[in-house]
Amino acid sequence: MAELRFNPLLRDWTMVASNRQHRPHMPKDFCPFCPGSGKVPDDYTVYKYDNDFPVLRPDPPEPDPVETSLYKAAKSYGKCEVILYSPDHHKTLPELSVEHIGELVDLWCERFQELSKDPRHQYILIFENRGEECGVTMPHPHGQIYAYSQMPLKIQRELESCKIHHETAGTCLLCDMNRDEQEFGQRVIMENEHFIAYIPYFTDYPYGVFIVSKGHKTAITDFTVEERVSLAEILKHTTGAMDELFERLFPYMMVIHQRPVNGEDVEPYYHFHIEFYTPLREKDRLKYYASSEMGAWAAANPSAVEETAPKLRAAYQRYLQKQVK
Repeated sequence: MAELRFNPLLRDWTMVASNRQHRPHMPKDFCPFCPGSGKVPDDYTVYKYDNDFPVLRPDPPEPDPVETSLYKAAKSYGKCEVILYSPDHHKTLPELSVEHIGELVDLWCERFQELSKDPRHQYILIFENRGEECGVTMPHPHGQIYAYSQMPLKIQRELESCKIHHETAGTCLLCDMNRDEQEFGQRVIMENEHFIAYIPYFTDYPYGVFIVSKGHKTAITDFTVEERVSLAEILKHTTGAMDELFERLFPYMMVIHQRPVNGEDVEPYYHFHIEFYTPLREKDRLKYYASSEMGAWAAANPSAVEETAPKLRAAYQRYLQKQVK
């Protein structure tokens, strides 16, 4: 069974995917994403692979017949794709070259453009889960893309907030955030010609970095060739700094926020950015989402980001020094 069930309390949709319970446990000596598996080409740099156990699909089944006048259901229409970062089973994002990550960015652009063509898709989410602390069971370096037929609630709230700010202040909220963070300086981790990375004033994760385009662009497909290279560079350096911070593989959830597709024009007020949700607060200590955070959406950060940003910025400098050697 795969379907969408409407939550009338939040006016949001829950994806139900009991088919994912039947995902096989991969043997330790086999990886379907490695060349030679028969599942992927024997020679690739980056590769799009259709998810074998999708929660959203272009040919969804009919929902189970348990709908009532109160409880609504819908077909789980959409698309779920896996994006393989490298044929090397052990190389993660910061270990890839800028040129290699540039090819990944190009593939993200290609898939965003292609998935946008389906008029039933409303939002395309590009993301990566990294590390066992984030529930990763397949260690081969990869990310995913979900194309939703319903607008996710968090994205909708973010769009509304950006629109309200534009209507009241006459400016883009993310452009203003960039300006405030650059003026304050202490929360900025790094920047290059086209992007800036900082731990924003309000984040609920000690190392919850945002990567934001300096130019007012709304989607990854808006970037020039030079901007795509800059994005590849800052992705490599940001994740490299994270690994350097505690001298271990740094777990994270990386999510690309960009404009919706097949809807209203949000160009005046929305702005491309990448959000990292990072569960580590110390080398071997996790920041848990506890009852008030899950039950009330009352975010709580155990550390002031003015304390954590300098630590990550110092890790970035150590990372750069190692790259030179």
